[in-house]
Amino acid sequence: MIWYPTDREENPLAVGVPCWNDPGMTDHRDAVLRLWGRQLYERQGDPLAWVEAVLEATGRPPTAVSAAMSGRLDALADSPSDRAWLLFRTVAKLAANLRGDGHYDADVGTRIGPLALRLSELEPPLAGPLGAALGHLPDGPASLVTVHAAELSSGICTIRLQAIDALLEWAELGHPQAGAALSEVASDHRTQDATVWTKALNRIALFGDASLEPGLLRALADTGHRGVRWSALACAELGFHRAVPLITALLEHPDPMVREAACEALGLLEEHTAIPALTARLNDETTWVRSRAAQALSQIGGDQALAALWQAMMERWNPKASHLASAIAAFGPPVVDDLIALTTDPDPDLRALACRALGSTADERALPALEHLAAHDLARTTLGGLVATAAKQGLRTAHRIRARTAST
Repeated sequence: MIWYPTDREENPLAVGVPCWNDPGMTDHRDAVLRLWGRQLYERQGDPLAWVEAVLEATGRPPTAVSAAMSGRLDALADSPSDRAWLLFRTVAKLAANLRGDGHYDADVGTRIGPLALRLSELEPPLAGPLGAALGHLPDGPASLVTVHAAELSSGICTIRLQAIDALLEWAELGHPQAGAALSEVASDHRTQDATVWTKALNRIALFGDASLEPGLLRALADTGHRGVRWSALACAELGFHRAVPLITALLEHPDPMVREAACEALGLLEEHTAIPALTARLNDETTWVRSRAAQALSQIGGDQALAALWQAMMERWNPKASHLASAIAAFGPPVVDDLIALTTDPDPDLRALACRALGSTADERALPALEHLAAHDLARTTLGGLVATAAKQGLRTAHRIRARTAST
């Protein structure tokens, strides 16, 4: 698309960057320009034709343009070092890459737009040709965001996904229009392709607010939707406690990935009412669900959550219970004395778990007990390992954590 100035604005390639003064963009001008430059390249249907047009717009002789388009960078060694030299060399390098292996050089592609913008400031006669060659849109980020928002209605999934990626990058830079477009996507899962919708929800912290709560609760209630797990995580990310009953119900979902997401969401919300339901998931048939449930209980904290974790570890529902030891260790100093006492239990499995938990606490009180077991406890656990080995691992973990803490 060729830029045409309006009656109210001048060519941004001629006078600087008045079109970049969007609210919230001032502090990110350099980042915005780089992103614009990269997207400028990525939107070209025929990159080589675009490259040739930009090369010609620099005002270099046809012989230099032909050498650049043929990939002969050595032929440019004697090129005059005027103000257009850097842009010309940068575009020539991109041409060489495309002619060679066809790979896009991200750094080169990112620099072309901003370099052309700066060159037009320094050389006003080149502003018109460069504006036509670049094919950029008239209002900088605002117009690009408008295009990406429109692309969300494309019938081609690849284009919709690329549009979401671009909008997320603009939202990360604080562009309000990008945030509004993403909010519209997230507000109603029924109107969006599941892949596009979940990609937006995956970074909902960039743009989400209380206005999305009704739509996300509606999506959360649609348990057959492919993105229901992302609904739970998005509600937790935004602190929607009204979602707790629906998320808790997902702990019984047939898909283990949904159950795992429900555990994670309840942990993020630090929801004490979910402790009984999470405790039941400590005996889930899927390993990662058990682990996530234990982590959620440690995030919620409190005596009830600790008692649930401790009971599960003592009953040893599953011999691979390291996740329980790690979750208990997260309670910190209050559990250290009980864990030290557990290192004298007759059961080798429990002694080994105590060693792992004590190592994760990195508490100085734990070191003598761990050193003693590392030197003397040669009993084997149900899984065949030595308690002494678990104690040595605990010591290494404790020393590593303590060294890291001391250095910071």
